[in-house]
Amino acid sequence: MSRHSLTSTPALTTTLAGISLRNPVLLAAGTAGYVDEMAGAMDLSRVGGVVTKSITAESREGNQTWRIIETPRGMLNAIGLANIGAERFAAEHAPRAGEALATVIGSIAGDSPESYLEVARMFENAEHIPAVELNVSCPNVHSGTHFGDDPGALRELVQAVRPALATTKLFVKLSPIPGGPPGFTIVDLARAAIEAGADGLCIANTVPAMAVDVQTRKPRLANVTGGLSGPSVHPIAVRLVHLVHQGVARETGTPIVGVGGVMSWQDAAEFILVGASAVQMGAALFADPRSPLAVVKGLEAWVKRQGASNIGELVGAVELPGGRA
Repeated sequence: MSRHSLTSTPALTTTLAGISLRNPVLLAAGTAGYVDEMAGAMDLSRVGGVVTKSITAESREGNQTWRIIETPRGMLNAIGLANIGAERFAAEHAPRAGEALATVIGSIAGDSPESYLEVARMFENAEHIPAVELNVSCPNVHSGTHFGDDPGALRELVQAVRPALATTKLFVKLSPIPGGPPGFTIVDLARAAIEAGADGLCIANTVPAMAVDVQTRKPRLANVTGGLSGPSVHPIAVRLVHLVHQGVARETGTPIVGVGGVMSWQDAAEFILVGASAVQMGAALFADPRSPLAVVKGLEAWVKRQGASNIGELVGAVELPGGRA
């Protein structure tokens, strides 16, 4: 029996760009360690996959404390892509991917096409990591969103990285841009990524935000600003997935992973209905590391109540006013 058949059910099995998953629930980058550290808190054979911390070419210590703070409806983080770098990841963590009980998806970050390319080559040479997520939208580092703000820059980055990933699927994690002038909307970014060779999209990263201590009059984060995640951003992310699915992904057959504030199976189901084939959970793990298991159970029951044999039948099945698709 393969690791992907463990605790899988026909109602939830799915594929992402040809990669088989036992269910569509993934643990988001930066919240679940490098590969399998979450195994101490939950049974990884019961989720679809784990996304590694974002790996950069060189090691990074990240930002100073405080770099995580709680908000009334979520959390602000400004970790700053702290990680051990590509060389150490390849030697110390990548070999464990073959023993992990869930599919391992890599995450790549950088500040230039060359730095992204170096990490992409590392992941291509790593066994048992069938896909990578290109993080072009981190709001917690200088120039972290440069590639995610400009369709032209994003197109050039994906075109530079794509040839290095001959056998590895490439997903692009987009910025949470709610609008923008013509030519610079999230649909434009998604189209640029797809046309440049992306196999899928992750929508979206954390929302740039800030908090101030009103007693000291100082920013609560050492980095001043950070990324907002959790329940407060979920409705924003649902709309963005809907816009991209309607605007380009449905037409091109490009799978979307919905990211942002999934705390319950209902949150995950919303993403599925507006066009996501899978979801990621991040902030929820800080509140309850076992919460993905409840989401998986809830989704299975929901699919059956909807009269579907598989969750894939419900992707993009939202019923819009006036009979719009």
